[in-house]
Amino acid sequence: MSAHADELALPAVPWRVDALIVGLVAGAHALSHFFQLLLAPLIPWLRAEFGWTFAEIGFVLSVLFTVSGFGQAAAGFAVDRFGPRATLCGGLASLALGAAVFATSHSYAGFLLGAMFAGLGNSVFHPVDFWFINHRVSVPRLGPAFSAHGLSGSLGWALAPLFLVSLAGPLGWRGALLAASALPVVMIVLVWRHRDVLDAPASVAPRAAPARPAEDGTATGESLFAFLRLPAIWLCFGFFFFVAAALGGVQSFAPTLFMEAYGLARGPAAMSITIYMLASAAGMLAGDWLVARSRRLERNITIALALSVLAAVLVALEWLPVALALALMAVMGFGSGLSGPSRDMLIRGAAPPGATGRVYGVVYSGLDAGIALGPLVFGKMIDHGLANEVFFGVALCLAGGVLFAWRVARLGSTP
Repeated sequence: MSAHADELALPAVPWRVDALIVGLVAGAHALSHFFQLLLAPLIPWLRAEFGWTFAEIGFVLSVLFTVSGFGQAAAGFAVDRFGPRATLCGGLASLALGAAVFATSHSYAGFLLGAMFAGLGNSVFHPVDFWFINHRVSVPRLGPAFSAHGLSGSLGWALAPLFLVSLAGPLGWRGALLAASALPVVMIVLVWRHRDVLDAPASVAPRAAPARPAEDGTATGESLFAFLRLPAIWLCFGFFFFVAAALGGVQSFAPTLFMEAYGLARGPAAMSITIYMLASAAGMLAGDWLVARSRRLERNITIALALSVLAAVLVALEWLPVALALALMAVMGFGSGLSGPSRDMLIRGAAPPGATGRVYGVVYSGLDAGIALGPLVFGKMIDHGLANEVFFGVALCLAGGVLFAWRVARLGSTP
């Protein structure tokens, strides 16, 4: 029987069940992205209190994402071995602990410790989220599920500056971080309350169609690491590395760049990230339509990221008034979001059956590696008076991502 026929043969699943699962996954994903921006909006406060350089702050962020990158590969194996729900709750608890450590630290060493906890917590989400989407969401609703997942991440990024900056005024930066530490605890309660749905066996909540013959050798008794021999896995890793390095530059230092290059005050400058992320969320919605219209995923990604490259270059040139520069941040974010659904489908096509958690763990560790390197390199650039050149670097990284996406498609790994 063909895969399509198998999908049609699956019993219907009430949309409320799928909506609940996607809602829980999207909520957790939003929190993971929220915590990736836990420190960036507060950099002006941290510099005022501790006097750290941008490179020193960038190194703290690099530690967070380095731990997340290594942890993400391990988390993929943990999901396949111990189950996604337990892995998810452990990650959420680690996020809460990381925020609490940041809030109570009075030294650089304390911030490095908090970054380790936050990075460990951040590491679980992509393997967990994509396991739930691929195994607990009905096949006809996979497209909207991927879009909702990507959209939630952009919204998490967009809400972080609003939440943290608005609370840092009246409560101080420590109060803002303590308030943030409560959010993962709320999510743990929600996950526990709906554990029966998340843990439903296939006979109760049938999901994706049976997998095609294993390409990674797991079905024939080969090593659990056999999938690492697939070139598409490492090309996807490279794609995420370059795109994430660009994102790391925008997330970490966009407020600083708008303060130094465009003369914005601290509060309005911090909103540059929110503008970028809200536009990215809108791009995610449009990206779902783009995938439905065209299955040439590499072409979709090229069109989307070309918008971001052009916007980054124009911001770097400082030719335009600050209002138009902020509008270009929206264009940059829209292009990034527009590529999201095509990107996720590209990765799904590269994943062998039976290795979902492992593949997403390894591939998405490229995202953490890129975001880990980006703040460190771009922070040093700002310290050496090269603030404007940061956006040129962002444009180059995005262009590198496009090249890797085309290479994946040429290997025939698209769905």
